[in-house]
Amino acid sequence: MKAQRRHAKKLVMLVCIFTPNLLFIGMAQAVDAKPKIAIFSGPTATIQNNKPLITSNKAREQYGLPLHKDQWGDVTADWPRYQRLAAPVTVYVEQFTAHPLEADVKELYAAPDGYVNAEGEFSKTKTSETDKPVYALTLKPEDGLYALPYMGRQANGQPWEGVATDPKAPFSQSRQTFVPDASRIFEEIERNGGEIYSKANYDFYRAVPAGGYNKGLPKSKRTDVGEGDISPEKLGENFFSYGPYAAAQGRSKMAVSVNYVQKAMNSGKYAGAIWLEGSPSVENTSYWLSLMVDTKLPLTANSAHRSRGEISPDGDANILNSISFILSKVWADEQGRNQLGTVLVQDEIIYSAREIEKGDAHPGGYVVTGGYGGIFGSMTAGAYLTNVPTRKHTWKSDVRVSQLPMTINGQIKRKGKFETVSVAIKNADGELLPAAIPKVSLLKGDSWFDDDGGPNPSNEKGIIANIEQLLTYPLAGLVGEGTAPYSSMSASQDRALEKAVLNGLPVVKTARGDASGLVKVNPNNLFIEGNNLTTTKARVLLTGAIMKLGPLPRAANPDQPTTAETDAIKKKINLYQEIFQTH
Repeated sequence: MKAQRRHAKKLVMLVCIFTPNLLFIGMAQAVDAKPKIAIFSGPTATIQNNKPLITSNKAREQYGLPLHKDQWGDVTADWPRYQRLAAPVTVYVEQFTAHPLEADVKELYAAPDGYVNAEGEFSKTKTSETDKPVYALTLKPEDGLYALPYMGRQANGQPWEGVATDPKAPFSQSRQTFVPDASRIFEEIERNGGEIYSKANYDFYRAVPAGGYNKGLPKSKRTDVGEGDISPEKLGENFFSYGPYAAAQGRSKMAVSVNYVQKAMNSGKYAGAIWLEGSPSVENTSYWLSLMVDTKLPLTANSAHRSRGEISPDGDANILNSISFILSKVWADEQGRNQLGTVLVQDEIIYSAREIEKGDAHPGGYVVTGGYGGIFGSMTAGAYLTNVPTRKHTWKSDVRVSQLPMTINGQIKRKGKFETVSVAIKNADGELLPAAIPKVSLLKGDSWFDDDGGPNPSNEKGIIANIEQLLTYPLAGLVGEGTAPYSSMSASQDRALEKAVLNGLPVVKTARGDASGLVKVNPNNLFIEGNNLTTTKARVLLTGAIMKLGPLPRAANPDQPTTAETDAIKKKINLYQEIFQTH
């Protein structure tokens, strides 16, 4: 009895010692819920693209079709594609075939489940020396995706040899290779050993997707976040791809992209967001989101140079690194706010969205622009920062959507006369209106360009036509790319662009290419200097700035402006210049 009492006393002491810790752990687990990340599908996204589904030789053999062969006449190996089982099936897997050296240490393994003889019959015991040791397992539909031979054929019974029924077939006779949202590729990454669902949960948004539902989709089958059924969608209106059936998104979708991300970030559900887009354009979209979305949460963007199914697709690894970056919280300042703005996490490097562009179409093909910074850190040895930017972004940006006016005055030239018009920028819910996105054109200039005899802006018919077109839009502007680092264009071109300014159009001057110098601000000219932005990035920033500040004051006679008129123009240009110096 005494011994039992002593034992009970020890147990009570142990409980007293360990219970507070156990309670603390339990409370921590309750508070520290599994994070959730928002995943947005953008246009022309190779990272969400697949090689076409080709009828397997297993199917060709079964249906009496010619086998797929290489150029030397040898039968090619089937490429299993991820698919779902319709019913449970028992399969026998030969032991020691997962790795060439498994059998080298077979004494370390448990016995097989049984044996399969030469006739394919299963037995619990070995009956012949030729029997193969096997594992017996039942695969079930609820297990998820399994890599299996692709058995699909065309309606006429012929094998699929490409994306369409015929290389010259219209889109209506074609399948799609881009997925409609990222849920499927996340499922495949998980099946490939990515373990992404052990890190976080995910919601999927079809912001400006590359794949669409031509015949619509009932709500019960949706894999994305959205309300109701998906109506039949059209290529070029609802989804945007490249390849044999290419369709580019219009600039109104810039508003759609911001609204999707902003609404999700305002919901309080997410630890951060990942935007997926095509590799040539994601550099500008990521900077656009960094300027426009008002959030203190991390925003990352990813692309791929290789489609899914190619050897060593880079997109999956980029997504994994973005997830790790968000969860690492290296992006957070002392108050937990995003101190980096939107970043591209590509090839294990953390890039500034402001200072990255695609240099070539291969992994590692992105280059840093501007000459000063552009790389915030690395993911190779875990998320690690080496630099923090001083530029304004996201929750600090002067052009973020929450800081834009509800309406602003624009101008339109009709029948030779200018009219002031009110332009709605946001709706009552604070969402950016697609019709509000300004029209911004790009021009390129150089020296040794003008005709002999001195500057003659009237000879610049292309610039003049561009100006006339832009004046039909209530909000518009120009970006002119000149020499590096001075942004100089020919004298005739500069004079023509001055006419644009005197007509109320803000004009930004940038240096050619990805010049590594800062364009010096000249307070005496009529231009906005583009700092060290590339021309396309300057276009993005000017788009946001115009919705914030509106057109420039217009000279009554652009051929003979008064001093008061040019002073008023320069005063407004200074407001634009401040944005370009700080963003």
